[in-house]
Amino acid sequence: MTWKALQADLASAGYVAADDLAMALHLALSLGRPLLLEGAAGVGKTEVARTLAGLRAARLIRLQCYEGLDAAHAIYEWNYQRQLLAIRARAEAGETGAAVEAQLFSEEYLLARPLLEALRQAEPPVLLIDEIDRADEEFEAYLLEILSEFQITVPELGTIAARARPIVILTSNGTRDLSDALRRRCLYAWVDYPDRAAELAILAARHPELEPQLAAQIVGFVQALRKEGLEKTPGAAETLDFAAALIGLGVNDLTDDPAALEAAMVALLKTRADREAVPPEVVQRLAGRAA
Repeated sequence: MTWKALQADLASAGYVAADDLAMALHLALSLGRPLLLEGAAGVGKTEVARTLAGLRAARLIRLQCYEGLDAAHAIYEWNYQRQLLAIRARAEAGETGAAVEAQLFSEEYLLARPLLEALRQAEPPVLLIDEIDRADEEFEAYLLEILSEFQITVPELGTIAARARPIVILTSNGTRDLSDALRRRCLYAWVDYPDRAAELAILAARHPELEPQLAAQIVGFVQALRKEGLEKTPGAAETLDFAAALIGLGVNDLTDDPAALEAAMVALLKTRADREAVPPEVVQRLAGRAA
């Protein structure tokens, strides 16, 4: 499959990918390499993994990263409650020693978390490591073996290699710098805010019921709003929510109902500072330009 064909498949599934993103994804699939997607929140990084999993009828396994994430929550841990029950049962039966210990640290008592779960799939899953920049730097070290060798070492069991090599997509909002070691193991693409043509295509794919005139107004309005120096710039996800809100409020033209338009702004402005920075008169000014 060429990158153009992949881009067309993504579009048919409702995801409008820029040329550089489609090419990076194509190369990641062809070379079997993880793909790191970086960009502001809401530009569609996570949706790449969801759409790709749908296209391939593959299982999507998601690891949502956060501060303090450790191996026990991301890779594996032992089922301590079952182990304690087994120890008591074997003690009552008169069993002790190394034989009991060997049984306790076996696959039967291993709890697979997302990373190990991805390696144990018979068919290649899509492994989404979402917002890796939210995890601590120490956690990145756990990922290196997986991203380079597609295997995990469990001290009690040895090395567990992938049954089928997963398609790995990592996302980052850029809240902190990622290590060079992590970046070296990945292909890379920057996902930017869509331009006018791309955003119109996204709206047409996700909200085909929108009249072209209203769709053009929505895109013009959001594109202008992004230039207002906001604390949280709305991405494509917010554009879709904004369109859905307008549809729900029965708006056919941005200039027809100022109150409804102001109500729909809850989909675009996500902080108190941004709400104060875009008062109703600014909303109306932007709407007039978009019309």
